[in-house]
Amino acid sequence: MKKTFLSLLLSFSALFGLTLGQTPPSVVLEGKNGGKVDGTPWSSSMLKGKVYVLFYVDPDKRDLNEAFAEALRARQFSHDKYTSVAIINMAATWMPNFAIEAKLRAKQKKYPHAIYVRDKKKVLVKKWALEDNNYDILVFNKKGELIFQHSGKLKNDQIDKVLSLIQHNIDK
Repeated sequence: MKKTFLSLLLSFSALFGLTLGQTPPSVVLEGKNGGKVDGTPWSSSMLKGKVYVLFYVDPDKRDLNEAFAEALRARQFSHDKYTSVAIINMAATWMPNFAIEAKLRAKQKKYPHAIYVRDKKKVLVKKWALEDNNYDILVFNKKGELIFQHSGKLKNDQIDKVLSLIQHNIDK
């Protein structure tokens, strides 16, 4: 009875969020739902072959994890083994899309190895149950499996642990 309840609970929870150690359901952002800053589609199926750090950000909270972003840049991980993806939850803010898109284009020029993506309809909030109106950080290993997830501000000790996790998975 306990095993049945536990497996039912785990199956039920998987419907409402991502599971560590698992590859998330495939998501494509394109057209009216968003896409990359250059206008091409973005698919979560590309989160393989390298270690990926995905930032899902409400533009009103964009500075919440600046300490983590700076620490990540300071580590200078090889772009052959690591990439960051910034997905902007454009429906979570009062800011007009044209202003957000202009900032994203400027960031894409400044950080050409990062991937900047627009989510205009909260697709990842709905399909991956990411926290809306917040700052989510997800880390994927080379197989595309989720190895870390956090919503909100990372504390200094958490930043160190995530950086170590990234390094460990790059070295694998």
